[in-house]
Parts: sequence; C-alpha cells; structure tokens
Amino acid sequence: MSQPDTDMAKQSPSSQQETQIRMDAPQHKPNQADESSALGEQSTEPTSQHNKHALHTNLKRGMESRHLQMISLGGVIGTGLFLSSGYTIQQAGPIGTILAYSIGALIVYLVMLTLGELSVAMPVTGSFHVYAEKFIGPGTGFVIAIQYWLTWTVALGSEFTAAGLLMQRWLPDSPTWVWSAACIILIFTLNALSVRFFAEAEFWFASIKVFAICAFIIIGLLAIFGIIPIAGYQHAPMFGNLIKDGVFPNGFMPVFATILTVNFAFSGTELIGVTAGETRDPQTAVPKAIHTTLWRLVLFFIGSITVMCALIPWRQAGVSESPFVLVFNSIGIPYAGDIMNFVVLTAVLSASNSGLYASTRMVWSMGNEGMIPRWFAKTNRRGVPMLALCAAMAGGLLALLSSVVAASTVYLVLVALSGLSAVVVWIAIAYCQIVFRRRWLAAGHGVDELKYRTPGYPYVSWAAFILCTASFVLVVFDAEQRFALVAELVFIVACYGIYFLQQWWRKRGKASDSEDDLSMPWANQH
Repeated sequence: MSQPDTDMAKQSPSSQQETQIRMDAPQHKPNQADESSALGEQSTEPTSQHNKHALHTNLKRGMESRHLQMISLGGVIGTGLFLSSGYTIQQAGPIGTILAYSIGALIVYLVMLTLGELSVAMPVTGSFHVYAEKFIGPGTGFVIAIQYWLTWTVALGSEFTAAGLLMQRWLPDSPTWVWSAACIILIFTLNALSVRFFAEAEFWFASIKVFAICAFIIIGLLAIFGIIPIAGYQHAPMFGNLIKDGVFPNGFMPVFATILTVNFAFSGTELIGVTAGETRDPQTAVPKAIHTTLWRLVLFFIGSITVMCALIPWRQAGVSESPFVLVFNSIGIPYAGDIMNFVVLTAVLSASNSGLYASTRMVWSMGNEGMIPRWFAKTNRRGVPMLALCAAMAGGLLALLSSVVAASTVYLVLVALSGLSAVVVWIAIAYCQIVFRRRWLAAGHGVDELKYRTPGYPYVSWAAFILCTASFVLVVFDAEQRFALVAELVFIVACYGIYFLQQWWRKRGKASDSEDDLSMPWANQH
C-alpha cells in the first residue's frame, strides 16, 4: 500500500498553486530546488542540483486521514489525563480546572487554525522550523528545530521509564529495565519498518485511549444521573460537587497556574504539521484533522474532568491513585485498577511512538535543510530515514540515562526546557502564518487561491500569538515553574549562539576548498 519513492515536492497536491512569492528571510537565499520543496511546489526544472536534493526527500506518503486524526489525539491524550488530572483538580478546584482546560483548548485550537493554512500551502515534514526559517529567519528556524526535537526526546526517556514501572503491577519481581528495553525495541521497530506501520500502530494505540475515555464518560454520566449506583451516594449525585465549596475554593491564582500546566498538557496537537509531508492528500486530511481537534479536546478532557469532579469530592481527587480508578472502583467495575493500568501502558506506548516519530522527522528535516550534515536526511527503500531514527533514539536513551544518574540536575533542566519548548513552537507557528499571509497578498495573490485559509484572519492569528506569548511570559508569576522559564531563556540564547557560531565556521571554511569537501560536507548548503 505504500507509495513509490518520489520527491516530496513532486507529490504535493499544493503543487498546483503556481506560487511566485519569495518566501525567504532576507538573509537566507536557498536554491530553487530548496525553495520549491519548502513551498510544496512542482519543480519544472530538473537540474542536477534538484536531482541531488531529491535523494534526500524521498519520504513516502503513507498516512491517511484516519491516521492523522488519531495521531493528533494520541499526541495529546497521555498519562497527564489518566494519572495526574486529580492533582490538578485538587489545586484549582472543579470549576477552576474546567475553566483552565477550556481556555487551553481555545488556545490550541487557534494555533491549529494558523498551522492549517501553512501545512496545506507547504506540506513539508518537520514543518515548524522550515516555516520559521522562511518567515522569521534561519537562526530562529534552527532554534525551533532544536526546541521541538528536545521536547520529544525528553518525553521519550520519561515514557521508557514509565513503561517499565507500569509492568511492575503485574510482574513485581521482574526488573524494570527489562520492560523498558522491550518498549524501546518495539517502538524502534514500528518506526523502522515504514511510516505506514508507525501510523497504523498509533491509530490503534490512540483508539484504545479514546475508547477508555468514552467509556469513562458514559458510565460516569449514568452514575451522575442515578441510572447506575455508585458507592457513597443514596441518590443521584448530579453536579453538586462542582460548587460545593464555592466556585474557586483556593482562590483564582491556582487557576492561573493550572492554565500554564494545561498548555503543556495540550502539546502534541501540532504533530499534524509534522506529519503533513507524509500524508496522502494533505489538502483534505489536514483541515479535517484540525476541525475535529477542538470538539474532541472538549469532549475528552473537559468531559472526563467534569465527570471526575461530579462523582469525587475535589479534595479527594487523585491524592492516592488515578481518579479514573476511583470512579470505576466506586461504581463496582471489577479489575478497575488493572484495566486502567493497561490503558495507561497503551498511552505510554502511544506517546513513545509519536515521540520517536516526531523527533526523527525533526532530525531528518534539519538534515534536509542543511542545518546538520545531509547524511541524516537519507532514507532507505521504505522511505524511512534510518540515520535520523537512530539519532533520535540515541537522544531518547540519553534522556533515559540522565533520568537515572542525574535526575536532580541534568534531567530536571531537560524537563523544564521540554515543558516550555512546545509553547515557543506555538508562538512561532502563529507568527509565521501572519507573515506568510502578508507576503502572499503582497505578491499579488488572492486569499481565494489558498486551498485552506485561517478563518478570522488576522484576529485569530494575532489572538493565537498573543495568548501563547502571554502563557510563556506569565510563567514568571508561578514560583514552581519560574525555573523552567529561566532555563528556557538561557537555552534559546545558547541555541542562537550555536547557530551564529556555525555560520561563522562555515564562512571561515569557504576559504579552503579542502575543508568544504572533506571537513564540512554540509557547508554552503544555503
């Protein structure tokens, strides 16, 4: 069922748009082949340079619309909802938590609307940093690429550890590292076989999570309205627990802190942009996935949290175990703990699968753009960038190692950086769409020429940019997350420093042909 290996630019449906805009940042002058590939255009001049470039862009379009929609959900629904949501409820109260998740869902939806226009016009793998490079500057493109790669790499280390710990419930005498290793082998194999195997596995992983949440909401509603009995209640609980101790029992500030956490919880929806370059008919599949994102986030997150708050007194939610298990046990569902352990294990495998894919494609895309050696952009006959995959897995293993030997130092910093990196990517996505639309119109094109356009432009775009920026900056008012903000700012400065040092080294290398040919095979790409 996989497609033949062809240049990604030639496969793009958006190649029908005869775009003539110079989308590059002023200081960045890519060759024609690079530009048409980044814009998703059909190249009409098969020069030798383009043919050389095509060797590095033969990813296969193996994903269908159903895969894309489940991947966008699978990247969001994780252990945060199944395990730690009770802690969030305890901090902000029932109404405060629902409000925070509602605002978070709105923010991510606005970002997705801006991402949709970019992804349909330019369906390239590893899209975020390509857009940032084109519409903000090559330095920012480099920073965004490193940020997003780090986000998923750190997540990989955490998920591998979690998989081993979850298996301890059923096999307490077995070593944790054995199950972590089994998870690593499984996820690596799924990604190494083909993009189709990855997408199919992620579809079923995400389906299990979605089924569990839907079952929880339906059973919970039956208990709320007294249709089925629940321990501790002689009558239908209804929704009295939501406001039993006031609207904001701990004040409004915990709600604000929860909004920051919710933004991190929703990170992963932007995977739609990463997968666009390997999706069949992105012109149709991407908008469809985006428009289903908001109502599913509302249904799964806000719906399940409302059920939790209605059935469990908020002070007891998630103190000792998952609120899902508390509800299932109270209703009398047998083996509730084992059922949820299986669901959470599935969530861990899903997060690992998506994380390795996203990290791999970001490494591939950096190689494809010449930010790192071009070897990382090479793919095998199945369209899998194996060098990029190995590099991404190596990063995950290093994160796993740091979580064991340097948990209080190195790993703590990595986790802090990972948390805010997703918000930085969202800020860049929103701003890139604003610049893209301006340049599109300035070049004499009409809005109706776009196959998909962000509704409510420019208000939606600026709202996404401002809200995401506020979420990033206002972290300073949360004492527990202030360290993350400082670490993130230092890391951004360091990434820019590395980029400019790299550029200086390349310019220095131009003085010697031998350095260009032997020492720096990736020099002079741009």
